[in-house]
Amino acid sequence: MLPGNMADTTRPSGGRSGYLLIIGGAEEKLRQRQILTRFVHLAGGPSAKIVIIATASSLGDEATELYTTLFAAMGVPDIRGLRPLTREEANDPATAAVLADATGIFMTGGNQLRLSSVMGGTALGRAVIERHKRGAVVAGTSAGASAISTHMVAFGTGGATPKQRMTQMSAGLGLLSGVIIDQHFEQRNRIGRLLALVAQSPALLGMGVDENTAALVSPSGVMEVIGSGSVMLLDPARLQTDAYEVKRHKPIMVSGVLLHSLPSGYRFDLRRRRLLAPLRAVSVTDREQAQLEAAGVHTRRLIRRVAAEGADDLAPERARRRALRATRDEEASE
Repeated sequence: MLPGNMADTTRPSGGRSGYLLIIGGAEEKLRQRQILTRFVHLAGGPSAKIVIIATASSLGDEATELYTTLFAAMGVPDIRGLRPLTREEANDPATAAVLADATGIFMTGGNQLRLSSVMGGTALGRAVIERHKRGAVVAGTSAGASAISTHMVAFGTGGATPKQRMTQMSAGLGLLSGVIIDQHFEQRNRIGRLLALVAQSPALLGMGVDENTAALVSPSGVMEVIGSGSVMLLDPARLQTDAYEVKRHKPIMVSGVLLHSLPSGYRFDLRRRRLLAPLRAVSVTDREQAQLEAAGVHTRRLIRRVAAEGADDLAPERARRRALRATRDEEASE
């Protein structure tokens, strides 16, 4: 059954794989929260058991704290946080056991290479895949979104022109095959690097997801777009390119790539690579809006910091320097 009606996707089903929610980052958190509401609904609403994995984040426990606050305000009674920072921690059976009855798994933003390097091939990484196979919805925002696929954008530079060596691909967590995902797509001008990747790996479908936008992928491989922006799909089935002979950082010739730019309500069959009839707009119930409209300064500060994380390679270093300055100021005032 297609995910056009939220009533049809109430709970994870043990008999089939769950949904994947691929979020482009900076999802709206204080008003309608359309994307986060859909995640909570798919996880079971009032009976959801959500695990937040914040390994990608350089913000310590703040990313976990932010999403715990948001999901609790949306009526989720059972929320747990995990942030393994080493492969040894990710291989700990007790860490993987936290996912044993999870109905929803949410991976935060930050650095996708950190996330995949720590979790890939470990007991925790396998537990995420197993829970998804048993019906749990798995969501990732920003870096967490990139890591969902089998092939992952590890890092790179922005720009509209595809160039050799402008980006690096590595292995993701393996929840979605045949697709490579990039996030903050329009906002950070990443079409050039996604074109370069599909030119170099034409078996893959390129997916670029804007901020406050999500691609909801059903167990049957049908994608629905949610949110205020668009999902761009690059299909290189008829590709012509000179990527195999271009040297250094020079521009690559890319021709024949079929481009789909899909706003909210549109659907696409990722397996057959074809556009489907659009859905009617989904109305979102916002019963807890008043609770979060009055969110305190602390929550709003966390939202800003989480949204900015991963903008460039210097963000973690700046965060570290800010923390050091704060500690020094505190010590000086004592």
